Amino acid sequence: MKIPDYFGSMVFDDRVMRSVLSSDIYHSLKRTINQNATLNIEVANAVADAMKKWAVENGATHFTHWFQPLTGITAEKHDSFITRAPDGRVIMEFSGKELIQGEPDASSFPSGGLRATFEARGYTAWDPTSYAFIKDNTLCIPTAFCSYGGEALDKKTPLLRSMEALNRQALRILKLFGNTEVKCVHPCVGPEQEYFLIDKKLYDERMDLRFTGRTLIGAKAPKGQEMSDHYAGTIKPRVAAYMAELDEELWKLGIFAKTEHNETAPSQHELAPIYTTCNIAADHNQLTMEIMQKVAARHGLVCLLHEKPFEGVNGSGKHNNWSMQTDNGTNLLSPGKTPYENAQFLLFLCAVIQAVDDYQELLRISVATAGNDLRLGGHEAPPAIISIFLGDELTEILNAIETDTPYCGAEKELIKLGAHVLPRFPRDTTDRNRTSPFAFTGNKFEFRMLGSSNSIACANIMLNSAVADTLRIFADELEGCTDFESALHELIRKTIHEHKRIIFNGNGYDDAWVREATEKRGLANLPTTPDAFAHLCDEKNVAMLARHKVFSETELRSRYEINLNRYCAAVNTEAQTMSAMLRRQVLPAVEGYVSELSSAFAARKAVLPELKCSYETKTVLRLTELTDGIYENVEKLDRAISEQCGGTFECACYMRDKVLPLMNTLRTLCDEAETVTAEKYWPFPTYEKLLFSV
Repeated sequence: MKIPDYFGSMVFDDRVMRSVLSSDIYHSLKRTINQNATLNIEVANAVADAMKKWAVENGATHFTHWFQPLTGITAEKHDSFITRAPDGRVIMEFSGKELIQGEPDASSFPSGGLRATFEARGYTAWDPTSYAFIKDNTLCIPTAFCSYGGEALDKKTPLLRSMEALNRQALRILKLFGNTEVKCVHPCVGPEQEYFLIDKKLYDERMDLRFTGRTLIGAKAPKGQEMSDHYAGTIKPRVAAYMAELDEELWKLGIFAKTEHNETAPSQHELAPIYTTCNIAADHNQLTMEIMQKVAARHGLVCLLHEKPFEGVNGSGKHNNWSMQTDNGTNLLSPGKTPYENAQFLLFLCAVIQAVDDYQELLRISVATAGNDLRLGGHEAPPAIISIFLGDELTEILNAIETDTPYCGAEKELIKLGAHVLPRFPRDTTDRNRTSPFAFTGNKFEFRMLGSSNSIACANIMLNSAVADTLRIFADELEGCTDFESALHELIRKTIHEHKRIIFNGNGYDDAWVREATEKRGLANLPTTPDAFAHLCDEKNVAMLARHKVFSETELRSRYEINLNRYCAAVNTEAQTMSAMLRRQVLPAVEGYVSELSSAFAARKAVLPELKCSYETKTVLRLTELTDGIYENVEKLDRAISEQCGGTFECACYMRDKVLPLMNTLRTLCDEAETVTAEKYWPFPTYEKLLFSV
């Protein structure tokens, strides 16, 4: 079957709605989606009945309100379509009320104090802007999730709010340029997803991978990514088979899976989709992560989405490519052929620059997790300091505007490859910068700080909101002016002058940049999750997010509690797992090898007393020193785990300052012990097997 024939076959999309709904019902529903019109129950009943018939015809037996609580993953409660008939049999029914609203138990999901444990009621509400789909014979209806009091308990609700805020302010700006035809501006996102594939049998033998998603101990393999021979290399047959099935499953769900290749680290890969509306992109990415893991299991593999599953090689990120697009298809971040003369582009560009500068802490917070803390700052992951990469041409243009000097841009140079048979092509106006957290890449910004397991909703909520606020400031200033062109020029010039500190085109890994960023430019350096979340409820952040009705102060404080609790829980789980591995596996294994060497030493000395037995002597001595160190530090680790106390923030700082350093010390000792202990004694698969067996 050809791809166009089955693409979206499991999605109740626009083409399906056109075919199964009456014209009146279809257009009423489209008004609800496109113009925020109220959905009446008659339309809901008609849509629900058509949706049920379509789903049953495609093998569905159940329906669920599919939502994204504050757990980092999705949730669903399944109900069958069956209803009891008068004669005792069953009929298949699905009402508009069931489509519009569900009632999952809200007390079992994180609320950060929004709900008491005994207050159980919560609601899911249909999001008609994201198409329903069939997964595992279940009709999945994308929904928002809120408490009995109406507070958002999910990631979709604030994301939709941020999109509406951006739309309102962007339309104000476009109107100033005489554009009254555009009715909607929406952020578009294309999230590149990195991941590792390892053998399921090896995964099952490692407690750390099963409980935490990363290897807590493990010596580097003799070969890692030093040769750069894995990146974009030939895809191995087992991986190719996995990717082929993954594409097929994603395409059935209408997910625009486009690009796939080997990433830099051994066993690491990447999947990139085509750009789509921010809300749908977030839904699709959550589905993508789920399907990636399910398909991997069918191939005897495990898909690792942790940000740093292996020490010493690249971690996995999720590059969030973001732009703004009008309903008539115009990309507001596309410079056109003459970016210097394109005032509208420059104004939107400056809005992003100011937003990132003003709310750099919020952007860092949006990607802060225990796993991502391990990834940021090396191996192609950007540093924790937010900065913007614009490239030479745009930077020179902005400098010319700031100083009121002419910009003399050079014509694009043709790249010559030295062989006449090879084509010449124009050099891009800027190079790429892998160390930049926030890089302009031609007609979009690439926010590279997201971790591979993150929901992209979090970063886009903050980015949409921050840009919306800057556009609000710009619109307030320009709407009341008498000379628009002069006011526009002065606004752009002033914005560049006041916010150019956030622009940096150099090497983000350079120690000199850290000093310059913090000491000279005054940029925030928030290397860990507790450092970042200490600023979530800063007055300016609360005020901005409340002003655009993205988060109330109560909702924001709940996120503060939830995310710091998740950080503490993640580190605590890792510490408990490490302690168990060391006590039950590593120490007995090393002691077994020491015993064998000691017996060999004694046997040889009994026969030939004059033998030095240097190998046995030195190895036993070093392993004994290592086991003593491991034991002493694991005792400290266990005490540290049991002594944690204080409030949420204090607990997070304690985990960062006390528990993680002990774990790092133990890892160093264990990794050396692994390199000295005979392979047959080591109790679980090594990096050589994990990274090079697929």
